[in-house]
Formats: sequence, structure tokens, C-alpha cells
Amino acid sequence: MGLLSNRVERHEIKPGDHIYTYRAVFTYSHHGIFVGGSKVVHFRPERNLKAITETSSNLDDPTSNPCPTVPDCGFRQPNSGVVLSCLDCFLRNGFLYCFEYEVSPSVFLTKIRGGTCTTASSDPPETVIHRAMYLLQNGFGNYDVFKNNCEDFALYCKTGLLIQDKQGVGRSGQASSIIGAPLAAMISSPLKLLMPSPVGVATVTAGMYCMSRYATDIGVRSDVIKVGVEDLAVNLGWTCPEEEVAEHETSDRQITR
Repeated sequence: MGLLSNRVERHEIKPGDHIYTYRAVFTYSHHGIFVGGSKVVHFRPERNLKAITETSSNLDDPTSNPCPTVPDCGFRQPNSGVVLSCLDCFLRNGFLYCFEYEVSPSVFLTKIRGGTCTTASSDPPETVIHRAMYLLQNGFGNYDVFKNNCEDFALYCKTGLLIQDKQGVGRSGQASSIIGAPLAAMISSPLKLLMPSPVGVATVTAGMYCMSRYATDIGVRSDVIKVGVEDLAVNLGWTCPEEEVAEHETSDRQITR
């Protein structure tokens, strides 16, 4: 177990694992749920789905199937960012990493980079896979890099936890890192006047950065609730119960006609 991440081999991952890989020379990581059979369910901005299909078709000889490895690679519902991909297309020739759950606070704080672990516990693999496959069919709302991204999707599938405060940062450790780093630097800036040593200032800044990440971890936050995947749309405001009833009544009338 390294300080930056947790790289694994393909034979080490199991169905229900939260996996990720790095994009753009380790600039950011992309997360998903391994559901078995060399398949991954993950969440992407809709505008990038065309790029995914093009990448899939270039991994091997372009035949009648966009992806020669898995026939249903690239499956998604219309207007949904939740996609089923084969492991090869998900990784895009990158390395494979496994997200860690139930880490101790001390281990969490030693992780230099966010988006690699959480103190929260994971639900059983069959529950995780059920959530991922349900969201593949029903969607996960609109993609938001700070509040509803690929890591948020994977964290929800693993834990079933949602943040009640919709105005703040989401569950993503990457988003917390992006916000926490400049915040820590800003707070520690006045200390330069009191600490002549650059090492001392750097140490304090690093400590503040780690603590800001820890404070936003879903395993320690007090504003999280457990929500069933079937109730997710109502809790996030994607649909309201009255709209669902109206839709069912309309469908019944159409069937009767």
C-alpha cells in the first residue's frame, strides 16, 4: 500500500470493487465499479461519450463491433452518463488501482493525494453491483465535476451514502483535494511572517491540506444519509413522486386506448 495510490493487477480485483485509473499523465483519476466479466460501470459527462466510443474502436482492429472484446461495451441509456465498458476501454492503456475502504484516520492522513481511500465502510459486493446495474438503467443525474462526478458515483455504489447539503462539495476525494490545497495555502500564508523556515511553513500547509481532506471524507461527515438506490431520484430531486404518478397514469391511459 503506497502513499499515492493502490496499484493492483487485473487478477486481484473482484466483482464489486471500486477501481480507478489515471488520465492525462496523472492529472486526474477516473473511477468505476468492477461488476465482473471484465466489465466496469462508470459515470462520465455526456459530452465525452462520443470520445469513449471512438477510443474503444481504436483499441483493436476496427470491425463491425466498436469494441472487439465485449459486444455490449459502451452501452448506456439515452441522456445518461452511466456507461458499461470493458476493462480495456475503461483503462485506456493506463494502470489499474483499487480504492480502499475502512482505512484508519492515520492511514487516510498519510495519503498525499485525494481520491484513493475513505474511512467509510463498504456494503457487500452484491449490493454494490445491484446499485451500479440499477443506475446503468436509470442514470445518476447530471455530471458535475465538484458535486456529482465519477468518484461520487462509485462511492455511492459502495456505501449508499448521500450528502444532505447539496450546496457544498460532494463525496469525491479529488474534489476535496482541489479545494483543500489552495485553501490550506491561503490559511497558512500569514504564518510566513512567524516562521522563518520554509520547511516549517510547508509542514503546516501540508497538515492543513490533509485535515481539510479528512473533514470532508464521507466516513466522518455528519451530514450524510443512507439512501436506497430505488429512492435516489426522489432524494436528489431528479423527479418528484407526483410526476411519477402522473407518468404511470398517462401510460395506463395509452395502454387502455
